[in-house]
Amino acid sequence: MSLLKNITDEMYLSMKSGDKEKANALRTLISKLKDQQIKLRKDISDEETLKIIKTLVKQRRESAEIYSKAGREELAEKENFEISILDNYLPKLMSDEDVLSLIKKIVDETNAKDLSDIGKVMPLVMQRGKGKVDGKIANRILRSLLE
Repeated sequence: MSLLKNITDEMYLSMKSGDKEKANALRTLISKLKDQQIKLRKDISDEETLKIIKTLVKQRRESAEIYSKAGREELAEKENFEISILDNYLPKLMSDEDVLSLIKKIVDETNAKDLSDIGKVMPLVMQRGKGKVDGKIANRILRSLLE
């Protein structure tokens, strides 16, 4: 069963159970996914679906941060709630220790010596992490290793 089908089914369950906030968050996600299908003129794969979900989570995090800085906590809480719903569909991120071991392995393979080598290490980290590596955390760890 495709990820889009799972999301749609869960939206209907939320609607039936009266969970309006969750249903609205899932409705927004489905809308984005269907927009992408129309744009591509084909069904989207689970990988493309995950990419869209990651983008939405990133946008929500940025919005929540802006709302918090502006003192609009009720809007920040709404964004954080939507993040918690969207996070359920993303693969679990690797722990910092796992990211560190992956980065060390790639640094050894590429013979990276200093910060100028970040450009050749980071793409490999993200590729081998297969969506389970947070880029900001990986970059921070890599910088600490190469400094």
